[in-house]
Amino acid sequence: MFKSTIATLFLLAAISLTGCKQKQEEEHSWKYLLDNNMSQWGKYLSYKHTTDYNGSIPTDSLGNAIVPLGYDNDPEGVFTMIEENGEPVLKVSGERYGCVFTKEEFENYHLKVKVKWGDKKWIPREDKLKDTGILYHSTGESGKDYWRAWMLSQEFQIMEGHMGDYWNIANAAIDIRAFLSEGMMNAVAGHEQPFLPIGTGSKYGGFCLRSVDNESEEGEWTQLELICFGDKSLHIVNGKVVMVLQNSRYVEEGKNYPLTKGKIQLQSEAAEAYFKDVKIKNIEALPQEYVVYFN
Repeated sequence: MFKSTIATLFLLAAISLTGCKQKQEEEHSWKYLLDNNMSQWGKYLSYKHTTDYNGSIPTDSLGNAIVPLGYDNDPEGVFTMIEENGEPVLKVSGERYGCVFTKEEFENYHLKVKVKWGDKKWIPREDKLKDTGILYHSTGESGKDYWRAWMLSQEFQIMEGHMGDYWNIANAAIDIRAFLSEGMMNAVAGHEQPFLPIGTGSKYGGFCLRSVDNESEEGEWTQLELICFGDKSLHIVNGKVVMVLQNSRYVEEGKNYPLTKGKIQLQSEAAEAYFKDVKIKNIEALPQEYVVYFN
């Protein structure tokens, strides 16, 4: 009996050690992207847009073109690092349109981000929902979109009640499992639906609504996950898949080109927001539990 008890204790200890080792290996596979010096990020800042903005380069009272602040020029402190419970947190004031972007490009990865809203909103969105976003597969120069603030990319939208929506940025396009749009309706993501082309060159426009609102309650952090493998991606909010996407591409002169890697941008878009626990790891295949979404 005694020997049996000792053997059982040894077995339980071995299982516990194995579990701890696996957790440590799992944790070490993640690369944390935020530090107090923002050493892994660049910045680009565009304009303080007005309510009458129409996509043209803004001009002053004399009709002269206004120059955007540009790269790594942030005199207003739109992007600042703070600490919360000893953790580095990126504060985005939202006062001016723009982004921080990773200096490194990524391909085939799992990204995790926690986001929480602040209190402030700015023109031209003072009377609208708070808005920001994760832009992935970002490539080329900044300022190529309608708002002249971001790179060509795919957007995992972060908006009140709209966590996980999709927008095409500049001339990007992608296919999304979604219900057809009708009249004033936008396409709405649906995991059992066929893939619809969304973005440049599509008759369905450049926007698709997430399948379900899974945002945390006001004042709480929301866990966002983006899984990208090959031309496929998944938008995940608090552990729930809210959009299934594939055939990521961009369109030039009517021709499609693959868009499967690039930098990651975090937006400033007229709302105060906070980001933390921004981490990424490489993957060698689409995680098995998500393969079914593409069958």
